Amino acid sequence: MTRTAELIVLNLTKIKDSAAVVHCLSGEWGRRSFIVSTGRTSPMSLFLPLNIIEAEVIENKRSDLWRIRNIKATEPLSGIRGSIARNAMTLFISEVLFRFLKEGQSDNGLYLWCRKSILCLDSLESGYASFHLHFLVELAGILGFAPSAGELAPFDERYGDELKILCEGTLAEALALPLTGKDRNEIAGILLRYLSYHTESDVCIKSLKVLRELFI
Repeated sequence: MTRTAELIVLNLTKIKDSAAVVHCLSGEWGRRSFIVSTGRTSPMSLFLPLNIIEAEVIENKRSDLWRIRNIKATEPLSGIRGSIARNAMTLFISEVLFRFLKEGQSDNGLYLWCRKSILCLDSLESGYASFHLHFLVELAGILGFAPSAGELAPFDERYGDELKILCEGTLAEALALPLTGKDRNEIAGILLRYLSYHTESDVCIKSLKVLRELFI
């Protein structure tokens, strides 16, 4: 059975020169992995973190690893791809989603929210250094354990006021927080520990180091 689906790219695992496994988020199947032939018809640039793609999905009843083909990007994401900082942020966000979401966990609301968040980041021309913090708070809410500043206090008590704004304020208020790079990194660590606790996962997000170096 073949059908067309829109997918958000989370990660890519090369298995040989002409093939890879691409880990995606979809509205219908949640987080799911697909095998893809790479080359001129499916260049690696299609599979950058958080790319929104459309593909033909070839279902296989004998295997959980389905194939995708005839892939195209549905959104150019020119704002993200033209910015080193925003590219690094997509690396972080995609790794968070890849690590915390379980394979096959289906939730169309999660997919639509992720898509909206990607397009929002793409549209921001400046002032987005704290976008990933707002994303982490909203992700916790989407997963069913929206935090409050009080609930985050056991993970760190130094940023109570900032966490209150992140938990209760708008995106604009979150982005306007006067935070240093050190502040952002420590708050990201608090939110990741909160997510790890509630998902019962021991997750290390390696790309956080990249953000540390960019947003000093």
